[in-house]
Amino acid sequence: MIFKQKEITVKAPKRGFFVITDEILSSIDISDINVGMMNLFLKHTSASLTINENVSPDVRVDMENISNNLIPDGYIYEHSLEGKDDMPAHFKSSMFGVSLNIPITNGRLNLGTWQGIYLNEHRDYPTGRNIVITVYGQ
Repeated sequence: MIFKQKEITVKAPKRGFFVITDEILSSIDISDINVGMMNLFLKHTSASLTINENVSPDVRVDMENISNNLIPDGYIYEHSLEGKDDMPAHFKSSMFGVSLNIPITNGRLNLGTWQGIYLNEHRDYPTGRNIVITVYGQ
């Protein structure tokens, strides 16, 4: 059994949904794993991870617009210590989640043809986001 773990920092250029598949794959070697899993864990409460369309940037724009329409900034929330986008960012983080499990097959992520890993930045002024990458298999 092979186990590997690495922590990386990814910074979104702005608020929105961003494909980070290449950043993940360039950070850790999975070529020696024939059957296994990759777990990604985002160590933040105002960003999230998801898997979705990896080619059309329109999908990412629509994801951001839908997300903002469902959970708008500026509503009167109890928790607003860090601004109008604070509590909406926390809710979106819980809604999308901060962890992904992706199968590894023959040294490659076993994603669908059009699937990519997204970092979803829910704050207006992004900071570096720490992601723990854990892979295991044989």
